[in-house]
This record gives sequence, C-alpha cells and structure tokens, in this order.
Amino acid sequence: MTSYSKEVIADLVAGTLSWPQTRRVMSAYKDDDRFFKYVAVLQDRVGWKDPILLPVSDHLFICQSGDERVTRCECGHSFGDYRKNWKLKAAIIVRNTEETLREIYPNSDIPDPQWMEIREFICPQCGTMHEVEAAAPGYPIVHDFEPDLEGFYREWLGKPLQP
Repeated sequence: MTSYSKEVIADLVAGTLSWPQTRRVMSAYKDDDRFFKYVAVLQDRVGWKDPILLPVSDHLFICQSGDERVTRCECGHSFGDYRKNWKLKAAIIVRNTEETLREIYPNSDIPDPQWMEIREFICPQCGTMHEVEAAAPGYPIVHDFEPDLEGFYREWLGKPLQP
C-alpha cells in the first residue's frame, strides 16, 4: 500500500506538487492515516490551537473549543455551535438587483432578479468568502449539512472522537 508523508500532503494542499505526482496521489488507494495527516497539515496552517475535527471547506472547520464544538474560520473567528447554520452568523451580501448582479456578471446575461438572487457568505472578521448560494428571493438560507462527527470518527476512521 502506498503511503505519503505529511510533507507531501502539505504540498498537495498548497497546490505545489507537480501534476504527475498530484495525479498519482489522487489515483492511488488512500493510506489509512491520510485524513489525520490532512488535518495535521490544516492545523499547522491556522493560528489557533483548538483541534480541527473536520474541514467544512478550504478555510472553514469544525473544531473542539473547550467543551464546545464550533465552526471556525481559518482566521479564528467562531461562527458558534457546529450544529447550527454558520451562515446565519456570517456577513451576507445579497445580489438581487441588476446593478449588483452586473458586478459579478459584467459581460454576460444575468439572472432575472425577480426569480433568483445570489447570496455571498463572508467571514465578518477577515473577509474570506466561504460560500455562495443562488436561490429564489425569500428562500431560506440553506443549512448544508450537520455531520455525525462521532459516527464519522468511529465508523469511517476507526478511532473514537474524544469528548
């Protein structure tokens, strides 16, 4: 079985591996400890000590913060309990007029603002855009997922999650 070092995984995450090596890593069977190496690489990249339990996106994580599990931006901003919709605590830009939609679609057709709006969810501390939704006006903000952290660690990773 192929196994890659934490340094190779770090280069993969940083996008600095050559394409042939990237393809080999992507195509090979995953080493049993790949997830833990990946999380260690991510942990090294953030400026806070709370352990990352699960990446949500490139710059957003679920982490253990004292007795709580929270959704946290790479900059350290906490969006609160991971079981709640973090987007409700984000700065939100809603593009629902022709003028604001033209800012992102300057040279093409735009969606009809009567039928669709674009919502951008941004960290209020560092300004990182974490997600974008296209929805009908008035449609509730989507809660993407609520992971079963204990089940994931126990059943997929074979290691119980520490409380």
